[in-house]
Formats: sequence, structure tokens, C-alpha cells
Amino acid sequence: MPGLLLIAHAPLASTMKAVAEHTFPNCSPQLAVLDVTPAMSPEDVEREGRALMAQSAHAEWLILTDVFGATPNNGARLLLDPQGQRRLVSGLNAPMLWRSLCYGDQPLDALVGLAAEGGRAGVVVADIPAPSPKPE
Repeated sequence: MPGLLLIAHAPLASTMKAVAEHTFPNCSPQLAVLDVTPAMSPEDVEREGRALMAQSAHAEWLILTDVFGATPNNGARLLLDPQGQRRLVSGLNAPMLWRSLCYGDQPLDALVGLAAEGGRAGVVVADIPAPSPKPE
């Protein structure tokens, strides 16, 4: 089972962990979080991310970040490895996180696709309902 590492602008990573624990109360052993402060560089994110992963027995990691190209994501990209034991998906939202936890027993490559699809499926444009007719 891969570990999940959430890296996001503070306090989003910790908040998403709370959202995860609301639905999956026993997910803590699988989940690590890194809240990125404005003072952190991508190298700081990399260093702290490696330290978090080293505290766990997970050999593989799915890393979820909030915004592609921002500091959390740029630091997370430094964590990727040529062997593919660490994979990265950006655009963190609750459906992506829940899908990752729900299917956490899947191989890492499958989990990457499931996480991305969960994130995409969670973005829905709701139409504005037509106004109700006024009684005469």
C-alpha cells in the first residue's frame, strides 16, 4: 500500500488531512502532510518531504499537491525518483483525496490514475436553476 503525502500551501495540507480523517478515520498511518509557508523554497519542501517519508515504512508514495508550478509542487517534483516509486498528481481536492484513500490498496500506477480521475470527476459546474414562477 503506497503512502500518501499531501504538500500544499499552509494550512491546506493539514486541513485536507482533517477532511480525510472525517471520512476515513483510520487513514493516519497512510497519510503525511506538509504545509508550505511563504518563506519556504522548493528545496525546503524537498528536505521536509524526504524527512516525512523517512518516518514511514512505505516504499512507494503518491504525492498530491494543490497547484501545479507553485512552490509546493516544485518541491514535490524534486522528490520524484527514476524508479517511479514516487508519483505526483496536482490539483488536490477532496474527491481526489478520498479516491486515493478508498483505493489505497491498488498498485501505485493504478492509484495515480484513480486519483487524477477522482479530482477531475469532482469538478462539476452546477447550472443556476430557473426562477420559480410567482403566484398570481
